[in-house]
Amino acid sequence: MKILAIHGSPRTIRSNTRRLAALVLEGAADSGAETEMIDLADYHITPCTACEGCSFTGTCVFDDDVPTLTARMQEADAVIFGSPVYIDNISGQMKVFFDRLADAIHYQVLAGKFGCSVATTHESGGDEVVAYLNHVLNYLGVLSVGGFSVATAGKAEHVEDAGPEAQALGRKLAAAVTSGFSDPVQEALIAGNRSYFRAIVEENRDFRPEEYGRWVRMGWIE
Repeated sequence: MKILAIHGSPRTIRSNTRRLAALVLEGAADSGAETEMIDLADYHITPCTACEGCSFTGTCVFDDDVPTLTARMQEADAVIFGSPVYIDNISGQMKVFFDRLADAIHYQVLAGKFGCSVATTHESGGDEVVAYLNHVLNYLGVLSVGGFSVATAGKAEHVEDAGPEAQALGRKLAAAVTSGFSDPVQEALIAGNRSYFRAIVEENRDFRPEEYGRWVRMGWIE
């Protein structure tokens, strides 16, 4: 069982968000998971230009680190998203990364995996950012087991105070991998998204027959 955390703080190892995500990983490790942390700021991620090239080939026109990051998510059984709150939203690093996941979303390359989300903020917006991160997980076909935010008021020790809750979330995520997890509301949302994305897969079937075949095998296209 492998659980991967991706956090979008530009502060990398000095980040409160990174520490919070690490505490979640600690809980997962206690349940036997192999864990990994990715600092997005250490990777080369070019902003999407909406050229739609990936729709036809599955490969972005930019030669950067996004394929590597996507592959590592695919190799994991569960994914944790973490972001600081910047002006009541996710960090720029996280948003640029998410925008580059459009093809992964359309083709549902992470379907069947589990996830959760965490955020840190000085005072406000944390819960809204967690909800958005979980929303992106659902777009990717991932079921979220939950998430929470920590308002630090400028004091890093508040993240440490949240350690028991974070570790419990990590154990819950690991349990989802080993024993399953169901949420009818999320499952209905994911199914609705997939129904919409099906038109894209069918439209590009001649360009991307392997992906089309996968959707047929999964029963998503009759």
